[in-house]
Amino acid sequence: MVRQRRVATAESCTGGWVAKCLTDIPGSSQWFERGYVTYSNAAKQESIQVSAETLARFGAVSGPVAEQMATGALASSGADLSVAITGIAGPDGGSPDKPVGLVWFALADRRAPAALVRKAQFSGDRETIRRAAVAAALQMLIEAVQL
Repeated sequence: MVRQRRVATAESCTGGWVAKCLTDIPGSSQWFERGYVTYSNAAKQESIQVSAETLARFGAVSGPVAEQMATGALASSGADLSVAITGIAGPDGGSPDKPVGLVWFALADRRAPAALVRKAQFSGDRETIRRAAVAAALQMLIEAVQL
């Protein structure tokens, strides 16, 4: 699937669901490196080097944090690709600026000069939002390995 390129995940609102989907694939031990579930800000800082300054300035649910999650997972793991997800799955925790269903994604690739960052706004309940976020992250990985 990933042409001998190793994959890492850094997940917040999806709680490891992307890693679970990837490791459901027979033979994934050949290319799946590891997954980080960094739900808290402290975990993001300690495990995948998201800076306290970035968290304070932009908040955990932001493009800059998703980007640092992806690049930090790449640096910490030795993988070739990493995908990161941070968002607000609800049912609470949203605000006018960051409503429930807002999810930021980033994909870091050792062969690329910068991470690819995307934003999505999903609707529905917590399960629906998380499921949609997992699907979007998996699609980013599929697109990356097809290049």
